[in-house]
Amino acid sequence: MSEKKMPSSRKHHLKSVMLQIAKDLLEAEAIEAVEEKKRYMEENCPALDLPGSLVELQEMCKTIHHQLDKVDEERYDLAGKVGKCDKEIDDLRIKVVEIQGIKKPALKKVRMSADAMLQALLGSKHKVTMDLRSNLKQVKKEVKEDDKDTVGDWRKNIDDKAGMDGRKKMFEAA
Repeated sequence: MSEKKMPSSRKHHLKSVMLQIAKDLLEAEAIEAVEEKKRYMEENCPALDLPGSLVELQEMCKTIHHQLDKVDEERYDLAGKVGKCDKEIDDLRIKVVEIQGIKKPALKKVRMSADAMLQALLGSKHKVTMDLRSNLKQVKKEVKEDDKDTVGDWRKNIDDKAGMDGRKKMFEAA
């Protein structure tokens, strides 16, 4: 059995014949499907019996379409109004919250010593005991003493400076 190769022209010719047959079969199936659909529709869906002429039906369809357009426009307008109202409601809610504010509980008056305050501020690790009142009194006393010293000091300073420059001698000589 010797098998010979088929020439390429013969292969192409057979392919084209096969494709032509397949195309014809597909077209026949499509025509048959359309006819089957038509038969089914005739059996299950009888023709419409509408009173009036075609012109009257077209006029009725036009009026219905105009009414639908009007309703769509109104719906669109109302949707816009609802959106504005929703924004306004949200703004008013925010304003109400701002006006009312957050209710804070009333603060209680607590008497604490200066040591307790410092301990609360600095923490429990630092132990500071200060008598702030006594420190204030000491500062006031020191300030008063300094005022008296400064009055006497400026006169002494002038005398000291005059003595260094020799100007005092000039004033004494005159």
